[in-house]
Amino acid sequence: MTDVPTWDESVWGQPRGTIFSASGWGTYKARRGAGVERLSVVDEGGDLLGLAQVQMRRRGPARQAYIQGGPLLTDKGERHGEAVVRALLARLALGPLDLLVVDFNRTESPGAVLGLLAAGFRPVATAGRHTLEVDLTIGLEAVLAGADPRWRQRLRKAERNAALTVRFLDDPAERLSAFDAFTAMYAALKTRKGFSNDFDAAAYRDIAANDPRHVMLEVREGEELCLVRIAHLSRDRFTDFFTASTERAKASSAAHLAVWNFICRGMEKGCRVFDFGGIDPASNRGVYDFKRGLTRNVASSGPLWLYGRHRLVTAAAGAVLAR
Repeated sequence: MTDVPTWDESVWGQPRGTIFSASGWGTYKARRGAGVERLSVVDEGGDLLGLAQVQMRRRGPARQAYIQGGPLLTDKGERHGEAVVRALLARLALGPLDLLVVDFNRTESPGAVLGLLAAGFRPVATAGRHTLEVDLTIGLEAVLAGADPRWRQRLRKAERNAALTVRFLDDPAERLSAFDAFTAMYAALKTRKGFSNDFDAAAYRDIAANDPRHVMLEVREGEELCLVRIAHLSRDRFTDFFTASTERAKASSAAHLAVWNFICRGMEKGCRVFDFGGIDPASNRGVYDFKRGLTRNVASSGPLWLYGRHRLVTAAAGAVLAR
């Protein structure tokens, strides 16, 4: 399926559809050097059974295929998970040294997992694949009551600060401007905190700014922009994605105010869960403690699922990823 609007309509038509299986994420990954192919599996009657956006990279003599946020199965496809997975494998035609990695990223369904197991995929779990979740169905008062007292105090401090203002950004031009500010703050934050990742803000700029499923919020203290936070929205989940801030934001508790506004927005949108987007207590204790102050409801992001025609390829990849 190559028609982008049709693809996205199909993705968002599924209860578990997220930005990771939508065309924008594929565009971003293509800009980062991956070959991207959008595959749909249909039955003999033409009914859609499953969707998978495949990122393909060559590693020397081998290829690595990566399916993120899927494969997504339709209601009918749930009864045919193994057939969907085997159809995808047939289309990819993996060589002896090739590897396929599936990362559901909270989109797994029973039919899809059973399909992977039946086809011989191997799950690999790591400590880093965990997140913290807030149950949005219990109401704002209950969410706040369950927070650590110090987290509530910091939120109240921010709410009492008349100089702090929070605004969700809908205008594309404003979103571009905010994303440019985010990019500068994020680069400074990485230098200040001494961490690195492979996120390419320049390659993602127009995607984030023009996709309404990316929820963008800014916090200002007076006229000074001190924090930009970005989340992504699906049918049931409101997921924290990226944030960047100045040193002043920490002193004013701007992050507490931003997250609380995300909680409120998620409830307004009818989401059932606010997902903090991952935790790393061992390597990033400060961010972990901030998130844990609001909720201690830890949840697994699920394993990575590996498939290779040669068992030694799968075993070696599993050993590397499990570190």
